[in-house]
Amino acid sequence: MAFLNSSTNGDAGVNRLLATLPKNEYKRLLPKLKTVSLVLGEALYEPGDVIKDVYFPNNSIISLISELSETSGLEVGMVGNEGMAGLSVFMGVKFSSTRALVQGAGTAMKMSSAAVRTEANQLGSLHHLLHRYSHSLLAQISQSSACNRFHMVDARLARWLLMTSDRLAAKEFPLTQEFLSTMLGVRREGVSKAAGALQAGKLIRYSRGVITILNRRGLEAKSCQCYAIIKAETDAYLN
Repeated sequence: MAFLNSSTNGDAGVNRLLATLPKNEYKRLLPKLKTVSLVLGEALYEPGDVIKDVYFPNNSIISLISELSETSGLEVGMVGNEGMAGLSVFMGVKFSSTRALVQGAGTAMKMSSAAVRTEANQLGSLHHLLHRYSHSLLAQISQSSACNRFHMVDARLARWLLMTSDRLAAKEFPLTQEFLSTMLGVRREGVSKAAGALQAGKLIRYSRGVITILNRRGLEAKSCQCYAIIKAETDAYLN
């Protein structure tokens, strides 16, 4: 089987799920795909919204946030160039159960939900990949939930930064303490303390809302085992 791009390494310019499709199937999908720019902080769906379009991030990241109250929420999943936001459509559900928030600005390939359902019903390569991605995302959500419950904030922050870096294929990206507070489900003081510990260890630099990873191996060592588990699952589904 010929592939458009079989690499599983982070490529900031292409969605890895789409790139794994056979060339002929990808070409057939192209007229149904539209490149769009996603703005940092943009909400693509709110809980209860009808999902009209799905998004395959190229060099952007979409956070799936469970709303705990009108003023607080917790990230339960992260979608980058390995997947698709709006997966509920593939499962036959029209409505979003989470808030889909752009965590990393960039581009994505947009497809109408109707087109996704039509393509998925043909039981081709896209159907097969979305089945495997469903398992991968569920594994990520399950592992992240356990991580948020049992592991220290600095280890969770290290995991989250590594996951973000992988999906953006970048060592530097903008992040505010307020945003990190929502992603990790802790107060801003807790984020500040955890980021300060990583910075003191010369693993990251955090200045003016921008985080730079200085020592990736050190950050991996600081992270809990959840990062390696999630990464292995993601890479496995794309192979």
